[in-house]
Amino acid sequence: MPGRVRPDQGIHRYCLPDTAKGATPIRWDEFAAACPQIARMAEDRFAKDRLVRLGTIRADGSPRISPCEIEIVGDHLVLGMMWRSKKALDLLRDPRIVVHSVTCSPEGTDGDIKLYGRAAETSDDGLRRTYQDQVEAKLGWRPPDRSHVFVFDVESAGFVVFGDDSYGLTWSARSGLRRLKMPRDG
Repeated sequence: MPGRVRPDQGIHRYCLPDTAKGATPIRWDEFAAACPQIARMAEDRFAKDRLVRLGTIRADGSPRISPCEIEIVGDHLVLGMMWRSKKALDLLRDPRIVVHSVTCSPEGTDGDIKLYGRAAETSDDGLRRTYQDQVEAKLGWRPPDRSHVFVFDVESAGFVVFGDDSYGLTWSARSGLRRLKMPRDG
């Protein structure tokens, strides 16, 4: 796959040329400025649920779904993982990832947030410490120093809610924000 790795303040970003599907992934603060509608809903959901589901790609190419804590740390969306966990190894091999809010009801009336992008492990000690501090304050448990901390950059995003007022939102840097009508049952 075309691309290059570049260091950026202790964060190793996987960069795609603009000719690839979508534009180069952007930091959380840049996404929040470009699409505040989905970013605000995502931040509220992440704070409420404290966990997300991650979709990564296994070595054999099949998908893996895993739970994960997620934090907004400064300008970054940050994911922490146990040292050498399968999902961390997936991301070290292939940075493509989807972050999905936790679905709690079959009716779908809470809505689902989906973020698509790339994850890169950070070596920024300040960012790692701040992430650990935030997790400890929320969960009463401090992630160990020997763990993986990834920064997630957004390529595209979506939101969908079902029920009487069902609708969807989709965003990418190329297309901007679009509202989708959802088909009605029956």
